[in-house]
Amino acid sequence: MRKKLLSVLLVAAMSVSLLAGCGAKESNDTPLVVGYAPFSSKFSPFFSETAYDQDAMAMTQVALLGNDRQGAMIYNGIEGEKHSYNGTEYTYYGISDCTVTENADGTVYYDFKLRDDVKFSDGETLDADDVIFNFYVLADPTYDGSSSFYAQPVQGMEEYRSGMDTLFNLLVAAGEGNTDYTYWDEATQTAFWADLKQAGAKFAQEIVDYCIAAGYGDSVATAAAAWAFDGLAADATADDFFAMMCEAYGWDLATLSSTESAGSSLFDLMEGYDNYTKGIQTGESAASITGIQKIDDQNVRIVMTEVDATSIYQLAITVAPMHYYGDEKLYDYDNNSFGFTKGDLSTVRSKTTQPMGAGPYKFIKFENGVINYEANKNYYLGEPKTKYINFLETQEADKLNGVITGTVDITDPSYNKDAVAAIQKANGGETNGNVITVSTVDNLGYGYIGMCAEVMKVGDDKASDASKNLRKAFGTIFSVYRDVAIDSYYGELASVINYPISNTSWAAPQSTDDGYEIAFSKDVNGNPIYTSSMTADEKYEAAKQAALGFFEAAGYTVENGKLTAAPEGAALEYELLIPGDGAGDHPSFMICTLASEALAEIGMNLIVTDLTNSSDLWTALSAQTCAIWCAAWGATIDPDMFQIYHPEGGSNYQYAINDDELSQLIMDARATTDQTYRKAMYKACLDIIIDWAVEIPVYQRQNAIIFSTERVNMSTVTPDITTFYGWMSEVQNIELN
Repeated sequence: MRKKLLSVLLVAAMSVSLLAGCGAKESNDTPLVVGYAPFSSKFSPFFSETAYDQDAMAMTQVALLGNDRQGAMIYNGIEGEKHSYNGTEYTYYGISDCTVTENADGTVYYDFKLRDDVKFSDGETLDADDVIFNFYVLADPTYDGSSSFYAQPVQGMEEYRSGMDTLFNLLVAAGEGNTDYTYWDEATQTAFWADLKQAGAKFAQEIVDYCIAAGYGDSVATAAAAWAFDGLAADATADDFFAMMCEAYGWDLATLSSTESAGSSLFDLMEGYDNYTKGIQTGESAASITGIQKIDDQNVRIVMTEVDATSIYQLAITVAPMHYYGDEKLYDYDNNSFGFTKGDLSTVRSKTTQPMGAGPYKFIKFENGVINYEANKNYYLGEPKTKYINFLETQEADKLNGVITGTVDITDPSYNKDAVAAIQKANGGETNGNVITVSTVDNLGYGYIGMCAEVMKVGDDKASDASKNLRKAFGTIFSVYRDVAIDSYYGELASVINYPISNTSWAAPQSTDDGYEIAFSKDVNGNPIYTSSMTADEKYEAAKQAALGFFEAAGYTVENGKLTAAPEGAALEYELLIPGDGAGDHPSFMICTLASEALAEIGMNLIVTDLTNSSDLWTALSAQTCAIWCAAWGATIDPDMFQIYHPEGGSNYQYAINDDELSQLIMDARATTDQTYRKAMYKACLDIIIDWAVEIPVYQRQNAIIFSTERVNMSTVTPDITTFYGWMSEVQNIELN
């Protein structure tokens, strides 16, 4: 249940999203209406958080760099860059060209040359000063938005950000009982803790209300326990619950807020929060970032101290107007002033609900659940063909019907068998017809079955061949049931995958690639388990026999085709956790039940526990007490594997994989921008992960955008829509019938 409602994406608007809509078309002034989930009014290119708010913001903005349909960056946007996709050659344009130079001393230059004809919607020209202003906002010591540009190895970044912190962070670090008033007075401290406690109680109460409404408890204590914070007294209050969370997170309130939220951000609930976001100088700090350099009005250089293949994505920032979000009087590049006072982003924050930029549309207003946009006559790719667009807040249950009835023109309903049936009914039996046109794209992520190497091992060595063979035995059984289970749950709306990576990634192995293999399809001797002529039942039987071979190689005693004893450190019984709401509602549930039955036949007891409260899974994973589980990973535009598979990655604790060769490959892949070379290294990484058998890749599902065929001129909609290139990518071309 954690963080269900918050979807943090890159601030860079390179892969604009997948939603919109429209109404009846009687004149050129009739708006295209977008069916959207509710907004949070954070329409800022710096501080937007939810996917919906980021889409609303992206309509008004341009990015320093864009990407093609496969997520590859466009380095020559001024004249246009040609890339082929699905047999068609497309030309991609952007506001800049980017040249990357790797120097002998290890530094890297990113030289950006800007177009000279890009204007903001108010007619002001976008230039190098705007770019530099945006970079400095994102690098400010008090910046607390979703961009991580400040974490990039930009020359001089650390020196610039040192010696300053927000008043909020300093007050939290000092504690409520602080008596040192060097940087603030006692009244400020008293007011702060009162404001924080009030916000904390509201934050905790939202969680309690959510749990009780969902049937998980009837009090603060029982709701907190359901949220994986057990141990509160029966008469505990929301204040007590919040205090427990603070202690559990070591008072890292930013992480607490983003991870535990049941709806609202802790900081949004805090009265006067903006008063505590200003920077306090506590030590020496550089006046500028030496790696952010203005060459002239159309050229900017960013200097990195080392090669990092992920940096290009962090440099693809939104370029918002300094004269609107900052203060032109405070911009003097030569004297280290960059459009605002360092440590004070109040001017930038004040425009959060009213975005303005150089994008295809101008934000007019947001009221009564509708965002109104008007075409930007100054848009550098040409004035949009449709003058008005409305983003309409629409409940999930009303999205599909809204297109059918005419209140919505474009939207993104949950795409399942019921939705497909309703669409086909409206179209007279076809998925695409005269009422609705459907565009499907692979979801940016994939489903998997995971195993923790710290739990699933033989003896004390999780990296031994015996431990790997134990996990491969389970992997072999799970994998053979993937086809039937995914077809049953999704039908044609998902496909089985064989590597632990989303099909959306350019690094994902393709079936035509050399070395491509079906996951867990070889026995302990490296021979194929299956033949093309086998029936399904014959494959299931072959999988059991192959699993027995792996178990035996792991040290299990096998007698008469059954396991009778386990080696030291291993067991004849393991538990699998699956968050199916206690009703088996999960794509992998059939895999688990069929695998449990098959394993029982050879002497292994797999207990399948269907969780009614998914937070129990995350708690077990954090504690490394979960042997096997089912879940899904979200992905990013770059396939960097550090977070999950490197020992120092923040999510590595789930698999507990620790392989020197894998770790080196991950770091080597980061240290080059050669995509062909990186893809080869990531293939090697994926082979190692499969060999460790800590992850069984299961499915790649699809998302859908639906259009009103009656009201939208489909010939003008962005062709070949993908995960990374949505209909909004060429929104300026869309016309109404």
